[in-house]
Amino acid sequence: MSTSLNLADIRKNYARQELHESLVSPDPLQQFNTWLQEAIQANLPEPTAMVLATADPEGVPSARVVLLKGVTDQGFMFFTNYLSHKGQDMARNPAVALTFFWPELERQIRVEGLVTKASSLESDQYFGSRPLGSQIGAWASPQSKPVTNREQLEAANQEYERKFAGLANIPRPEHWGGYLVQPDLIEFWQGRPNRLHDRIVYSKNDNSADWQIGRLAP
Repeated sequence: MSTSLNLADIRKNYARQELHESLVSPDPLQQFNTWLQEAIQANLPEPTAMVLATADPEGVPSARVVLLKGVTDQGFMFFTNYLSHKGQDMARNPAVALTFFWPELERQIRVEGLVTKASSLESDQYFGSRPLGSQIGAWASPQSKPVTNREQLEAANQEYERKFAGLANIPRPEHWGGYLVQPDLIEFWQGRPNRLHDRIVYSKNDNSADWQIGRLAP
C-alpha cells in the first residue's frame, strides 16, 4: 500500500506545560478531576471520551471509545449493555484499562484496574436521566450482535416507541447498567519538548491502600 503522505514525517513538538511531582495532588482522583475540569473549561470536544480496553479469558484484547459518566473516590463510572462484547469480556476478566487523550492540552491519562458492576440504584438513576431516545435505544439495540440491515434496527426502535408510548418513566433493561473501574495505577502524561515528556505515575502496593507517586522515563 502506498500513500502520498510519509507518516514517519508526522510529528509535533510539545511545549505547552510541564508536570512535576511537586505540582500534583497526593490523590490521583483529585488530580484527575483537576485535569478534567481544565479540559472542560478549555471547551475541548468530548472531554469525557475514553478508550476502554478489555480482554477475554485468553488475553485477546479489544478496545473502543466510551463516555465517562462519573468520578468518585472509588474510581471511574460508565454505562453500557452487559451483553455487549465488552460486557462479556468484563464478566469473565475484570482487568481493564482506560485512556484519556486531550491533544489540545498535550495531555494523556492512563488507568489500570479492576471493574465491577455499579449498583442497581446507580444504574436506575442514570438511566432515568438519559434522553428518551437513548432510553429506547438501549432496549432496541442488541449491542455487538449481527443485524441484517439498518431497517432491522429502526423497526425494533419503532416497536419499543409504541410499547413505551405514554409512560412517564421507561424501565431500565436488565441487560443494561453501570460499571465502576477501581484503579490500582493512574499515569498522567504531559507532552514536553524533544520527546522528553513528563510521566507521573500513581500506583498501589498489594498490601497498602496508599498511593505511591513516581516518575517514568518517556
